[in-house]
Amino acid sequence: MLTLDQEGVIRNATLAGVFAEEAATGWIGLPWATTVAERDGFLLRRILGEVQACGLSPFRQLVQRLPSGREVPVEYTALRLVGRQDIVAVGKSLQAITGIQNRLIETQQAMTQDYLKLREIETRYRLLVNASSEAILLLDARDMGVLEANPMAVQAFGLSTGPPKANHARRLLDSLRAEDRDAFLGMLHEVKERGGAPALLVRVGEARQPWFARASLMAARGNPVFLIQFAPTEGLVHAYPTRSEPALDHLVERSPDAFAIIDHQGVILRANRAFLDMVQMGSETSILGKPLGRWLGRPGADLTVLMANVRRLGTVRLFSTKLYGELGSEIEVEISAVGNAPTNPSHIGVCTRNIDRRLSTEDRASASGHWLDILSKQVGKTSLRRLVDEATEVIERHYIEAALDLAGGNRTVAAELLGISRQSLYVKFGRYGIEGDEKAGAQP
Repeated sequence: MLTLDQEGVIRNATLAGVFAEEAATGWIGLPWATTVAERDGFLLRRILGEVQACGLSPFRQLVQRLPSGREVPVEYTALRLVGRQDIVAVGKSLQAITGIQNRLIETQQAMTQDYLKLREIETRYRLLVNASSEAILLLDARDMGVLEANPMAVQAFGLSTGPPKANHARRLLDSLRAEDRDAFLGMLHEVKERGGAPALLVRVGEARQPWFARASLMAARGNPVFLIQFAPTEGLVHAYPTRSEPALDHLVERSPDAFAIIDHQGVILRANRAFLDMVQMGSETSILGKPLGRWLGRPGADLTVLMANVRRLGTVRLFSTKLYGELGSEIEVEISAVGNAPTNPSHIGVCTRNIDRRLSTEDRASASGHWLDILSKQVGKTSLRRLVDEATEVIERHYIEAALDLAGGNRTVAAELLGISRQSLYVKFGRYGIEGDEKAGAQP
């Protein structure tokens, strides 16, 4: 606050606490015009003229030069005191307002940039989705209503191109076979409960065209939404024969031996009824998209060995393992497999045969007890510690040879089956005089 005489000379000055470090007494005796920026001299003269004429001036923004030389934007109004000739000028600093204005402008610019980026992302998303060969749908997780569909989905499921309608969900489900519809809803339930589910093979429309369906859950405006992708299976014609081949398809389906087709990652693409019975699953749809190793005796290991030999040799015969059912069954099986190419096949046919009836209890007991009979004859001739050490060596050698046989001579795979390092396996080879396939063992 400044107190001025009629000539605009400062007689008294008071500064706010934020300017406490400034010596306001240095202004006393100076014309007010010398303490503001030169460009604001005209506005200052207007303030003094308005006070002389009306007794009060409107707010004017000046750049006030403080005693230290720092310049501060200040909004002033001046008035003439009643009964006195003094003029009082009251000003408020605009620094805080200027900072807020600057932040507001920066925020507006950032929001504009974010909006432009969002529009660009949305444009790219729509171009990609509309040009995709997959049928893509957005389903409301609450009532299964179709929120959005790309042109491929509109064509495949017969949806209208207008705004989403309530009957779209019915039309989508009605275009699926009854067994596929239940599996499809089960997949969505699993995605909602667990966050993910394996891909599912479904047949759509009157032509029963096969599609691989994948689902994921996301949020849109706070509500859960399913993103459904239906991928066409034209590239899997040989791996997944259509119903237009009734003779071969019917014979494979009725075969007493289990038959399945897997891809290069071991995922099941097709399976007959015998395979479903062995793994104790009710429908083919429920196992499609799941890894074959899930039901083999050593999950991961057996399938790895089987596929490694198919890639290397093209075929595998009489691969012995166990098959575990979903309800707890355990079956001794022999597996024969062949790829659709001599090496590195993209699809593999797997034939599984139940051999439980071949194995008698006596044969199993004699196989495991032969070495015990030999060691039992040493009782009384050798110390117990020595007998235990020899039994341990016999068992260790037996399992190393079994793992090497399962791996087809591949030392790296044999070490993985035994759960030991390759170096440890080499040491045991030297100890027991076991010879392995060096060439196979060198493979990664």
